[in-house]
Amino acid sequence: MNATAEILKRKIENFGPDALEAFAKMMESFEEKNVPSISPFLMDEILYRIQFHNENPSTKLDFYENISELEKYCA
Repeated sequence: MNATAEILKRKIENFGPDALEAFAKMMESFEEKNVPSISPFLMDEILYRIQFHNENPSTKLDFYENISELEKYCA
């Protein structure tokens, strides 16, 4: 792994200014931007519903189809 990183480092150091800028833009597009698209108000409401459901397990979650996406945003 270190050998591969060193090879890439040497190649990147030899890029011209235009190629380096293009490479930097390409690398930025790979970065994950974890910005939740759920407003704080809705997040509070959803967390309240989950807490209520945990305390009252016989109730049904009305957003159950999206629970995996919700868990991703709440994690």
